[in-house]
Amino acid sequence: MPVSWFLLSLALGRNPVVLSLERVVGLQDAARCSPGLSCHLWDGDVLCLPGSIVSAPGPVLVPTRLQTELVLRCHEETDCDLCVRVVIHLAVHGSWEEPEDEEKFGGAADAELEEHRNASLQAHVVLSFQAYPTARCVLLEVQVPAALVQPGQPVGSVVFDCFEAALGAEVRIWSYTQPRYQKELNLTQQLPALPWLNVSADGEDVRLVLDVSEEQRFGLSLYWNQAQGPAKPWWHRNLTGPQTITLNHTDLVPCLCIQVWPLEPDSVRTSICPFKEDPRAHRNLWRAARLHLLPPQGWRLDAPCSLPAEATLCWQALDGGPCQPLVPPLPRENVTVNKALEFPLLKGHPNICIQVNSWETLQLQECLWADSLGPLKDDMLLVETRGPQDNRSLCALEASGCTPLLSGVSTRAARLGEQLLQDLRSGQCLQLWDDDLGALWACPMDKYVHQRWALVWLACLLLAAVLFLLLLLKKNHVKGWLRLLKEDVRVGAAARSRAALLLYSADDAGFERLVGALASALCQLPLRVAVDLWSRRELSAQGPLAWFHAQRRQTLQEGGVVVLLFSPGAVALCHEWLQDAASAPVAHGPHDAFAASLSCVLPDFLQGRAPGRYVGAYFDRLLSPDAVPALFRTVPVFSLPSQLPDFLGTLQGPGALRHGRLAERAEQMSRVLQPALDSCFRPPGTPGTGRGMRPEAEERT
Repeated sequence: MPVSWFLLSLALGRNPVVLSLERVVGLQDAARCSPGLSCHLWDGDVLCLPGSIVSAPGPVLVPTRLQTELVLRCHEETDCDLCVRVVIHLAVHGSWEEPEDEEKFGGAADAELEEHRNASLQAHVVLSFQAYPTARCVLLEVQVPAALVQPGQPVGSVVFDCFEAALGAEVRIWSYTQPRYQKELNLTQQLPALPWLNVSADGEDVRLVLDVSEEQRFGLSLYWNQAQGPAKPWWHRNLTGPQTITLNHTDLVPCLCIQVWPLEPDSVRTSICPFKEDPRAHRNLWRAARLHLLPPQGWRLDAPCSLPAEATLCWQALDGGPCQPLVPPLPRENVTVNKALEFPLLKGHPNICIQVNSWETLQLQECLWADSLGPLKDDMLLVETRGPQDNRSLCALEASGCTPLLSGVSTRAARLGEQLLQDLRSGQCLQLWDDDLGALWACPMDKYVHQRWALVWLACLLLAAVLFLLLLLKKNHVKGWLRLLKEDVRVGAAARSRAALLLYSADDAGFERLVGALASALCQLPLRVAVDLWSRRELSAQGPLAWFHAQRRQTLQEGGVVVLLFSPGAVALCHEWLQDAASAPVAHGPHDAFAASLSCVLPDFLQGRAPGRYVGAYFDRLLSPDAVPALFRTVPVFSLPSQLPDFLGTLQGPGALRHGRLAERAEQMSRVLQPALDSCFRPPGTPGTGRGMRPEAEERT
């Protein structure tokens, strides 16, 4: 980790002796000895094998004491790493013993003993270093001349440069000889951290407190340390003196790092990444992840950081239900984010989706071809399995599993088995995948649905004709009834057939009661209203994201409309997703479908698909018209209850009630909504719920 002498001196304390750290230039390790000794550092690291203690045959060199010193190893003038220099003090252990048979051999023994005493001593000293996640062992060859060999006396020291480590790390150092004549020396040391930079929680937010002198000018940068590619800068300021920086908790991701450096020429920067294990950061990372289709057969997962995730292909049937895994899986390995990947398919299909799982939990699901190839189709997926000796079998993928064709079970695929086989042989099915293991075919089912309902439609037409004749015969009796109900009859079918999905941010209990009152009032129009307040059991079982996808798909397929209810919390969430620096987060609960829906709603607005599908609304006194983000004003946005007639007319679509009837209905709904609205109203001077997203520096008091 690059670090400057200035920052290290702060970390080591205000001792006036600590002015700077020595710089060691170059990438190679080195060793040097005190005067009189010679030493050599072996190339490369060695195995750390101390072995057993053996008896010394005579005087030997052994390490007696270890010392450490912090230095900077600089690859370039402004690119330095913290490094631990180790000093090994050596001494002579043992002595030459007088031979027991001195009388027998006489002068020959004396000559041999004298020769040993005049010889130099040589030792192989092992230096072992551990600082998670680094572990190294180096071998030093040391030689001492005979003149310095005095039993029990120190002979000098060896200096090793150096072992790289990080600020705040705990390092362990051992030293021994090979062979080993005594217990190895060991030293444990805690390297200095950065006490002047403190990361602490402030409720839902995070505070960065930089405790430096008032005159000190320094740069502060927040960036995403991406595993693939260079770091991506996010926020930068030049500051002076002590500062407190507030980070929005929704901005935290595991790879968000902090870099600090003094505003001096050729200063070196230090970085820390304190949010790697923060659960909030991992949740935010998944919220920010997006799946994209890359024509013709590519896809990409975009995210600020690397994700521990696997991707699989699945088949989403038109009638809902879980997405069925497909035979050609994507590679069972971690997905590389922000990188184009290829599908193992021949053709795309709107019913083919991608699921991204982390630790066997579904995090993302997107049917990427739905935008380019249209909505989900009522197609049957046939799975062909190929075995040895050209053995083949066909089955149809259904919610209950893969049903063999021509079987006797009472499923849709089994009943139409003969027809599906004929469609496959005649080339009416689209081949999606093909290899030695099997193939996938998508066979249209529309014509079978038409045949099934042909008689039903014929019966309905006959019944309508009979009713028409009866009305002609009894026209005088029903004339008054028709006059009174003609508007409701004309509108009733359209109103009953139109669905409305209400999305809102659960700011507080009072606002939820207001939304519940609005949904109940809309049901009296009548409209078929879906809101997460009435689907908490399904929401808990499926999760907000899956529940919203199912409700949105059903609503839009039936020609309905999605209603976005804007509140201070909803506006803040929208600004967060749009990365608007003027807003701040609003906490949302586990059942808040609005936060989960933004990943699908925002692309519709950004790509111009929102008109005709979405309607916006906000309540008087709770929000000003200008507070609604400009992106969402591309669709009608109504103020409630002042614009209730226009709002109701837009919800009912073509054939809505006349203005007078709408005004009457709106007046009734306004009286129902007013008590709930009054309970939500905050008097002037009450602090708002919106907060800014981006960090703001402020003087520390």
